[in-house]
Amino acid sequence: MPCNIAIILAGGSGTRMGADKPKQFLPLQGKTVIEHTVSAFDLAPAIDEIAVVVHPQWMEEMRRIVAQNHWHKLTQLIDGGHERYMSSLNAIAAYLDRPDDTNLILHDAARPYVSQAIIARVADALRHHEAVGVGIPSTDTVWEVRQDFDPDLSKIITRIPERATMWRAQTPQAFRLPLIRDAYQRALQDPSFRATDDCGVVRRYMPGIKIQVVPGEEQNRKITFPEDLK
Repeated sequence: MPCNIAIILAGGSGTRMGADKPKQFLPLQGKTVIEHTVSAFDLAPAIDEIAVVVHPQWMEEMRRIVAQNHWHKLTQLIDGGHERYMSSLNAIAAYLDRPDDTNLILHDAARPYVSQAIIARVADALRHHEAVGVGIPSTDTVWEVRQDFDPDLSKIITRIPERATMWRAQTPQAFRLPLIRDAYQRALQDPSFRATDDCGVVRRYMPGIKIQVVPGEEQNRKITFPEDLK
């Protein structure tokens, strides 16, 4: 049977939060944000293992949190990188010795209210697809904007995509191990490589792969700014 490994990406510094520590370590309803996140995957029947990717500066804090909890599936803590894609790379590298039917399910630590239904939908989709993303239809019109060359450096609209085709990306994003490994190997050979999420890496560097999208939920929001905690 394939092994489903949840990778909790907690390597960010959370500078936009303006707090004295990364957002994943801030309090939320009696626990830290990351405790809610890890617990969701620890409870999920489809998840076999959990790893947390943490910035080295906050590794001791994460170890303290682990010691205070009774998670049964957490097997290792992995050093994070300076950018998100580096954390994904470190996680992939930690499992290169696993069989090819291993699935990596990557989730933002700052999405603490991922539901059991979302996790189950992702796991079910992985039975038939090599790559799975979570998203919700956009209710807003989306503009593509670029910097103008005027002296005031104003921005201008360059394209307005059809709203019916626009979805807001969430996590988890899940992949068969060989696929996400090969996608990143190709990406690292590209001098212009930039990435904001793992589905984007697969979409750009493995264009023949269809990424199955399963429905997310509004409550699966990402904590980014102080008002999000409220």
